[in-house]
Amino acid sequence: MLGFSVYLNQSLSAERIAQIRRMAAAGFSGVFTSMHIPEDDPRQYLQRVSALGQACHDLGLALTADVSAAGMQRMGVAIDDTATLSQLGLTALRVDDGVEMTMIADLSHRLPIALNASTISSADVAELTAAGADFDHLEAWHNYYPRPETGLDANWLRLKNRWLKEQGFTTMAFVAGDTDLRGPLHAGLPTLEADRHANPLAATLRLQRELLVDKVYVGDSVLSPAACEQFDQFFNHATVQLSVHTQRPELTKRTWHNRPDVARDVVRLVEGRRLIKQVPPTAPQARPIGAITVDNDDYGRYVGELQLVKTPLPADAKVNVIGQVAASDLALLPLIGSNQAVTMKGKGEY
Repeated sequence: MLGFSVYLNQSLSAERIAQIRRMAAAGFSGVFTSMHIPEDDPRQYLQRVSALGQACHDLGLALTADVSAAGMQRMGVAIDDTATLSQLGLTALRVDDGVEMTMIADLSHRLPIALNASTISSADVAELTAAGADFDHLEAWHNYYPRPETGLDANWLRLKNRWLKEQGFTTMAFVAGDTDLRGPLHAGLPTLEADRHANPLAATLRLQRELLVDKVYVGDSVLSPAACEQFDQFFNHATVQLSVHTQRPELTKRTWHNRPDVARDVVRLVEGRRLIKQVPPTAPQARPIGAITVDNDDYGRYVGELQLVKTPLPADAKVNVIGQVAASDLALLPLIGSNQAVTMKGKGEY
């Protein structure tokens, strides 16, 4: 499951609604918001939550709110008043550490409940079990970390998630956005420090494939149109879309596929040798990560072999360099697996 964040420091604008629609169309199915309101007018905030809830309902999006018992009390809504919460459009709650486990166990029979993944202990699990909690409705959500250098370590996250899944929790983590980063620090809102400036799709796939994360949400409110399109292409069309610099427009006019046997150093696009029959040699060039190459006539039966370079390679007189994957998308190259469809989107000349 994919989600993104909507913060209610101001009323939903037509532009924000349009952004929510774009994210929904790109394959996102959940929204995260916060109902911690230390300075805002509680009544105004409830109106904003209700408006967001209606927008999510109209688009078929689940809405999870970060809540505390004290914050809900300020708004005049009890944290266990699920009827009122449903009227606001909330479909799940992320509760802080101040809510009793017996209350969480009771709530888990009425709607999904997310706990702070970093602080869940064996004692908490035992108390939830004794109270008859429905673990099918319990999730463990990691925090995002606005301050640079404070995000989590990947090895720690993997080990923690392994334990959480053994206890029966669904796991969740955040990735940073790539534009209009949330203030006041404007440094991204990732769970992992390594993801603070990462390509959002690459960060998402690593969390899912390597770090035992079930749900991934964008911590910042907005993805750029280019990043949104990458999510759409991958999750709706099973295609990795790469921005490239090249003077060869034929590269951008079709869908390519990685071979079923995945090479260590390069992505080998199977259509190359079938479609490209003659390639005069050009001056040899070094092949940095992201270089787009084609084997020339001097490579004999390999002529037309089309590759995307995953690790730096030296110049080879039998290989022509014909383009370069954009720096923003280099992290996607190691994630291109067996038979993976790949498209290239032109981003200016090479």
